[in-house]
Amino acid sequence: MPSFRQVGEKQLPHEIIFMAWSPKRDLIALVNKAGEILLHRLANIQRVWSLPPNENTGKDVTSMAWRPDGKILAFSLADTKRVVLCDVEKPETLHSFSVETPVSCMHWMEVTEENSVLTSFYNTEDESNVLLPKLPSLPKNFNATAKIFSEEKSDEILKLLGDVRLNALVLGGNSGHIEIYAYGMYKIATITEVFGSCIGLCLSSDLKSLAVVTELSTESTPEITYFQLDTSLLSEYLSEVTRMARKFTHISTLLQYLKLSLSCMCEAWEEILLQMDSRLTKFVQEKNTTTSVQDEFMQLLIWGKASPELQALLMNQLTVKGLKKLGQSIESSYSSIQKLVISHLQSGSEALLYHLSELKGMALWKQKYEPLGLNAKAIEDAITAVGSFILKANELLQVIDSSMKNFKAFFRWLYVAMLRMSEDHVLPELNKMTQKDITFVADFLTEHFNEAPELYNQKGKYFNVERVGQYLKDEDEILMSPPNTEGNQWFNFLQSSTHLKDSPLLFPYYPEKSLHFMKRQMEGMIDLCLEKPADIIGQSVQQKRCLTLYHASKSEESCPRLISLPFLWNDKSQNLHYVMFNMLDSSPSKVFILRQPTDLSWSTNNGIRAVEFANSNCSTIENQETSWYSCLDAHFYEDDIVTIVLKENSEQEGKDRILAQLPLSLAFCDEQENQFSWDASKSLEEQCRDIPTRTVYLESQWRVLENMKAHYVSVNGIRKVACVLSSNLRHIRVFEMDEDDAENEEEEEDESQSQDVTAEDEELNHSIADVQTSSADVTEESLDS
Repeated sequence: MPSFRQVGEKQLPHEIIFMAWSPKRDLIALVNKAGEILLHRLANIQRVWSLPPNENTGKDVTSMAWRPDGKILAFSLADTKRVVLCDVEKPETLHSFSVETPVSCMHWMEVTEENSVLTSFYNTEDESNVLLPKLPSLPKNFNATAKIFSEEKSDEILKLLGDVRLNALVLGGNSGHIEIYAYGMYKIATITEVFGSCIGLCLSSDLKSLAVVTELSTESTPEITYFQLDTSLLSEYLSEVTRMARKFTHISTLLQYLKLSLSCMCEAWEEILLQMDSRLTKFVQEKNTTTSVQDEFMQLLIWGKASPELQALLMNQLTVKGLKKLGQSIESSYSSIQKLVISHLQSGSEALLYHLSELKGMALWKQKYEPLGLNAKAIEDAITAVGSFILKANELLQVIDSSMKNFKAFFRWLYVAMLRMSEDHVLPELNKMTQKDITFVADFLTEHFNEAPELYNQKGKYFNVERVGQYLKDEDEILMSPPNTEGNQWFNFLQSSTHLKDSPLLFPYYPEKSLHFMKRQMEGMIDLCLEKPADIIGQSVQQKRCLTLYHASKSEESCPRLISLPFLWNDKSQNLHYVMFNMLDSSPSKVFILRQPTDLSWSTNNGIRAVEFANSNCSTIENQETSWYSCLDAHFYEDDIVTIVLKENSEQEGKDRILAQLPLSLAFCDEQENQFSWDASKSLEEQCRDIPTRTVYLESQWRVLENMKAHYVSVNGIRKVACVLSSNLRHIRVFEMDEDDAENEEEEEDESQSQDVTAEDEELNHSIADVQTSSADVTEESLDS
């Protein structure tokens, strides 16, 4: 009897193109042709959540991978050329980044190699957690994408980094372009050593080699080629790569935090603040008098009387109620922006300075970090750019502070003047105005109400009364009204001092640039210092083995690539790469297993086997028949077991397909016999008759898949589960793959009877739980309907 137990079955409305089990939990991620990502739980294939395609990310999903700890799901999008990291707890984007070419396959691995230096590094607490204050949470009511930094109890940097142990996300592109991202965030290698479109890749857990399978379009049929690349630099400098990558990932997260803080500031700054500018501009265009707006307001201040044109502007367009609302919104906006600058922009920038300074210290240790491409000069430039950004943020604080005082005085005076125009009662406390207050308003009018016709030519307005918005608008690089530095003693002192003028100890200050410009400059400088290691490490990767496997049939083009052969696997215990594939044109009944050591100095002999499957149907000795099967799909279940989907070669309509487990020991027995010598000048397909072949008879570990035209399979040996997908891509079945224990038969009779009673009780409890679950499901469905 088969030992696989079916635990769920589902018909889905859309065709499934990718499926992948979580490495740590009973969760399976599915992607359908509509671009929707679905997360299902094992029991009855209950949906946990769904992530529909959206404009910000994209909808053309091309590959998918789980982080080794099962907490984050990565997927790539061809239409926007982006890779998105999604939280497993809820369908929210934690991080995303753009890639040069669309990603066709991905693999997320965890390093298993350890040394004494790394072990001590794993065990020590990150000093930045002790020395730096925790980043304040971003306001929940602002930017929707800022959610990941708005939960008070979660430390999002650690959530993105995961375990201290290094893990790497490997991305393969359509043009043979391969990138490796440490912790799924920071690019540590750009590799261009293979040709063709990547259809499968696997980085060894000891970081010594990278196995890649590509498809190269030729004039006749696509050519499938296997490459093995030497990534030993990552292995040799594992401790340094881990420290550097962790530091860079902190920096990447802080840049994202600053970007979201700035977008929250932009949302806090309301467009209503521009109403004063637009109305004054309209007033200039429509008025018949030759006097300037500044003179009109000055006359109102000095004589208490306004011209008919100004009175019409104030009473009809601005109104007393509108002025009061404008004053309140300005005060609210300014105070919100001020809080964001002080608590978020400054704390994030200071943390960025800390991590960059530590990185500079690492770069100065040339013996260890120069081979990895760390450049102290580039990091120093990045530190300088962060310093200039902090100076600009401080300048914004001063502008907000002075603007709040200016606007309060101006609005108070104008409010009283408009009340008098409307002949309303003016409260005595509002009517009091000292000579100092009058001087203050006069200075404000002189500074802010100067007409600037050149502004009209550029921006379509004559005025820039509101000074804060120019710092926050993304399209503006140059400030329309830069701060006045004349008479500033510190500036005069710097200009007169030849030694301090160009001192590297002082961050450069750009008075005419906006905050967004400084942010882009800072990001550019940091990108420059982060990019070089990826180029240097990528250049160290060399192609060591190249083997043309076979020519793919044209009919395979329509198959979803991630859930069809070839399939790559990394055996962590034996440090071996495995590639499973079938050659439908030359050997349709065989599945081939290529085995290569991850250490490229080892011998590669005896590294391939072909397996064919048979089943003896013997009702009688005289009437013994053998059925032969071909392999539709195969995935590694564990290091020594492969899960396969088989169909009978003489398949007739109505014949059921088979799900089976293949122990690798059956394929790679007789190590010393029939060794296969490769001829590098020929493809493996041309030499397939010489490849040692093992015939495997289906015995205990198999199950007939009734009423299902099964074709694809996805498995997880850690959770002992498998998911089978039909050829129409809409019908799935989930199995628990545990073996039945036969030990109870050898127990004493009394003990077995008591165990049977216990088992019946447990079964009853399970059935009650199932009934409760099903009734809850029915209730949910009725509520939904």
